[in-house]
Amino acid sequence: MDIPRTWRLRDQRYLLQGNQCEECGELYFPKVFICHKCRCRSLKDYQFSGRGTVYSYSTVYQAAPNFDAFVPYIVALIDLKEGPRVTAQLSDISPGEVEIGMPVEMVVRKISEDGERGVINYGYKFRPPIPLEE
Repeated sequence: MDIPRTWRLRDQRYLLQGNQCEECGELYFPKVFICHKCRCRSLKDYQFSGRGTVYSYSTVYQAAPNFDAFVPYIVALIDLKEGPRVTAQLSDISPGEVEIGMPVEMVVRKISEDGERGVINYGYKFRPPIPLEE
């Protein structure tokens, strides 16, 4: 991915920012330009909490060249607390530990690297929430 595109997508990738229709309140991730529900063109930024649950998942054992370092890894459909469903890699968990319905939280992790001296791309992944110490 080139540097300008990385810069344009930073809020989506690092903050899990989507948008909300000002007319009907529908939430979107990634951002859209027209509400799919009411066709309104007036949308405002919306900050998602980054919390959700695993809807479904699959373990990848043979990956594209840029993702060889992560094999095996888990790709999951995540139902965000606010409603939208996103596709993301799971982090900090082994394939045998994943369960449908388990809670997860967003974290920023390395996604790929464009060669030895190229751009390192970071983005959102999800992991099981870390319990807070009392």
